[in-house]
Amino acid sequence: MKCTKCDKKAVYAGQGQNYCKSHFLEYFESKVTKTISRNNLLEKGDKVCVATSGGKDSLAVLYMTNLYCKKYDIECFALAIDEGIAGYRDHTLDDLRIFCEKYDVKLHVVSFKDKFGDTLDNIKDKAITERNKKPCTVCGIFRRTLLNRSARELGATKLVTGHNLDDEAQSFMMNTLLGNMSHNASLGPITGLSNNDKFVARVKPLYFMLEKETRLFALLKGFKVEFTECPNINMSFRAVIRDEINAIENKMPGAKNGIVNSFLEILPLLKEHYREKKQKRTFNYCKKCNDACSGEVCNSCKLEEELSLVKNVN
Repeated sequence: MKCTKCDKKAVYAGQGQNYCKSHFLEYFESKVTKTISRNNLLEKGDKVCVATSGGKDSLAVLYMTNLYCKKYDIECFALAIDEGIAGYRDHTLDDLRIFCEKYDVKLHVVSFKDKFGDTLDNIKDKAITERNKKPCTVCGIFRRTLLNRSARELGATKLVTGHNLDDEAQSFMMNTLLGNMSHNASLGPITGLSNNDKFVARVKPLYFMLEKETRLFALLKGFKVEFTECPNINMSFRAVIRDEINAIENKMPGAKNGIVNSFLEILPLLKEHYREKKQKRTFNYCKKCNDACSGEVCNSCKLEEELSLVKNVN
């Protein structure tokens, strides 16, 4: 199989095109750059925080964001959350530190242990047995909270995440099957329905890239990265949806693109509908941490209380 743009051996086949190494890297970087510029994800005057873990997607998005920011003189730094998953997160953080040193990116690391008083490894058994909550539920709530709070405290105006097209297809299908259409309204290249000083706007430069493309990009760029999954992933609903969508994609190539493109057609209507409903409600602020939330107490503070964690306010 040869590259459709030259006579070199192709390393990638997809979307009706075959690419050699150099043309695949050109394709990837061009597509991500266009996603950023066409959707106004990053702009002059922004202070950009890249949420990263050291995995393939986060290193790919950190590389591309840093490249874009340097070109347009935009401030950029990396933020990692250490959940405390032994044998997994410690290794990915080592890879991340090597990457940030090589590409001269300032890195901030915030841990569950420091902010919530304990590690996910120590929390998860109690969450499962006493609260019937899966590790991914606990991790998701605490990670989102720490990413937003830390990015805000560091003065960021944009929070970049490494979500790719596979992630978006999975999220859309998960929310649809669970009847959470209001959650779908908050998806898209720019996350959220409305602006709030307590929330740092989240953007997704890899939005139109398949997971296999980000994996290949990381490999071809020679990033030091372990292609391993979190040991808790198999307990999640997302893993079920991921496997089903992958099975469909194997039988119907392009299905993932079809799911996301169909979703994008209805997204403006979803945003308009739920934005109007949201505007009729008064925005509350958590009485414990003062973060914006829908009730009196935010999900993170509720979870801390349920798990009897001692908050570190530093």
